[in-house]
Amino acid sequence: MYRIILIVMLLCSALFTGAQITENIYRSNIQTAMLFPFGNQMGMPVIKLNSGDQLELHFDDMDADYKNYYYTYQLCNADWTPAMLSYFDYVKGYSNVRINTFRNSSIARQRYTHYQAFLPEKNCMPSRSGNYILKVCLDGDTSKTVFTKRILVVEEKVSAGAQVTQPFSSLNNRTHQRMILRINATALNVTNPHQQVKVVVLQNNRWDNCIYNLPPTFVRGKELEYNNDNELVFESGREWRWLDIRSFRFWSDRVAKAEVLADGHHIYVKPDIPRSGLRYSYYRDLNGMFTVENTDNVNPYWQGDYATVHFTYVPNSNQPFPDKDVYLVGKLGDYRQNEQTRMVFNAEKGVYETTAKLKQGYYSYQYATVNNRTGEKRMMITETEGNFWETENTYQVLVYYRSFGARTDELVSYTTMSSYNGRLNPGF
Repeated sequence: MYRIILIVMLLCSALFTGAQITENIYRSNIQTAMLFPFGNQMGMPVIKLNSGDQLELHFDDMDADYKNYYYTYQLCNADWTPAMLSYFDYVKGYSNVRINTFRNSSIARQRYTHYQAFLPEKNCMPSRSGNYILKVCLDGDTSKTVFTKRILVVEEKVSAGAQVTQPFSSLNNRTHQRMILRINATALNVTNPHQQVKVVVLQNNRWDNCIYNLPPTFVRGKELEYNNDNELVFESGREWRWLDIRSFRFWSDRVAKAEVLADGHHIYVKPDIPRSGLRYSYYRDLNGMFTVENTDNVNPYWQGDYATVHFTYVPNSNQPFPDKDVYLVGKLGDYRQNEQTRMVFNAEKGVYETTAKLKQGYYSYQYATVNNRTGEKRMMITETEGNFWETENTYQVLVYYRSFGARTDELVSYTTMSSYNGRLNPGF
């Protein structure tokens, strides 16, 4: 019997190797799926283990009918591969929970059904710290998953200090930002920090360009320092473009034209031009995030309307980027590279164009290029937006720990900070 169990575990391990679970929407009828800390749409979905912290889950079903939606959790390792544990080893309660709170849209021209839930519920609660995938599915069947979201459950065991500085290299000290991290792991039984401790750093809550699996530069007893000028470095970018569609009665100055057609509202954003050659200027932005808001009605979640938003990007000399695709980048598309975010070059007009179905709110976005010739999927903003060391960015530092013999990674520290923390004359 033990041999059979061992063989099954090895086979499962082989199947799970490299099989990362990520955020995704699998059904076209799902729009504006959001997961954030209670009352804070700009926050990352992080809760403390065994605390009263709660997250808000919101999403719209554009079929405008009623369906039986359920949610469940999947514990993952630091690299988002499924953990080799039984479900009831990391969740207290039921394996599936029905989402009972829903409401049909009102006042809005676009019909939809809005669903919401507050997590975790007492009858289904994570019992371990770590990375979790929230799966929302039909009829409690995970083979009918409609979308997934990441959740971080942290049990603070170590302290992490972070600082953003300019790189030393003259090649990127005006275009990049460098992180210095110090971790005090006194409370942990760390004998091999290179294997037991994993550090992940995110910029502006983004997972698509995060830096992970960094070895510590210096180890002084239980203190770990990450201070490598070549590894912990991010492109600075610049302040994000913005679009205010909180009202369909009074248009913001970013809207060139708006009309109501048979299929609903259409909004045409003023054409955007490259900013790489423009001087840097600071203004407060959402760092790629968006908020669902409505100044026309009371409740933005079921009274907010939808619009088909038309984006236009005008390249230099109205010529396309050779061997490159252009994408609309931001939380509005979850930083994905797909047909919904890829822009199409209109040869007749000499511009890139795309459309997005967006709910009333305030959005931040950028444009990025992907090199098709090299096959690298990394999104670059050097040509479309430019990089400036002075840019304000937020950084999130995650520290994971795995004791010897354990089968999953614990999340033992979560720290968030602004690149302006501690900087003299930051610009505001």
